Amino acid sequence: MEELSFEEKFNLDVDELQVKKALNQIADIANARKNDVEILKKCFSIIDLTTLHTTDNYKTGKQFADRVSKFPSDFPGMPNVAAICVYPSLVPVIKENLTADNVKIASVSAGFPSSQTFIDIKLSECQMTIEEGADEIDVVISVGSFLEGDYYTVFSELQQIKEVADDKQVKVILETGALPSLSDIKLASFLAMEAGADFIKTSTGKMEPAATPEAVYVMCEAIKEYYEKTGKKIGIKPAGGVSTSYDAIVFYSIVEKILGQEWLYPKLFRLGTSRLADILLSDILGKEIKYFSQSSTAKY
Repeated sequence: MEELSFEEKFNLDVDELQVKKALNQIADIANARKNDVEILKKCFSIIDLTTLHTTDNYKTGKQFADRVSKFPSDFPGMPNVAAICVYPSLVPVIKENLTADNVKIASVSAGFPSSQTFIDIKLSECQMTIEEGADEIDVVISVGSFLEGDYYTVFSELQQIKEVADDKQVKVILETGALPSLSDIKLASFLAMEAGADFIKTSTGKMEPAATPEAVYVMCEAIKEYYEKTGKKIGIKPAGGVSTSYDAIVFYSIVEKILGQEWLYPKLFRLGTSRLADILLSDILGKEIKYFSQSSTAKY
């Protein structure tokens, strides 16, 4: 894999003590912001509202889309979520029933969540998912290949997926909880970005640990370096286990500190979650809200 030359092109070192120190400072900032309604609203506006259950079907998909479509009239003055994220088979029903403005249709694809299938199947699934109406696809790196040091396979598959996706957004899931070190997370971040990722994402939510402040901090540092060297802005998506307003504000504060204000919008920042929307709504409005949990797709 000499042609990629990651070690020469990018800084793969991670100072874990520096990361810990920075995150302690960010935790203090996040604690001071816990009741900041405007930041909570911004966190709500970057949610990829997600349902990935074996039991999902046409009826539950329609309920999910209807909830998001009705949200602006039911909660005037609140921003809507950024996207609905579902399995490929649910994309048609979401497209049929989603009427909300500026809410994207995202779908996991390419052998999600394990990425343990043939590249032809991955490419075919991505193409079919997009043809059915997905605006964005979330795909997992070949973690097994990465752990073997076979970075070429990881890179090549992602590059082919991006070619199939064309102008549709590709969010590349690193499954950071499976990677041995923060340096590996940084390497995987650069690898995905070089292969054409529009976003890099922490986790599938199907294994632990999922999104952690340490992983997101290192991924943001990689995005910053990549932008400085290439001029390309890559998005960041913490996903998996983002289940409290404090979690959301921590990730928001990390992105703000490292990447700046221009990253704090849905074009470059998402939170992947099935539970957070009602929690944020409750904290914003000061009373318990179970709006999205009324859809049977949301397993709280």
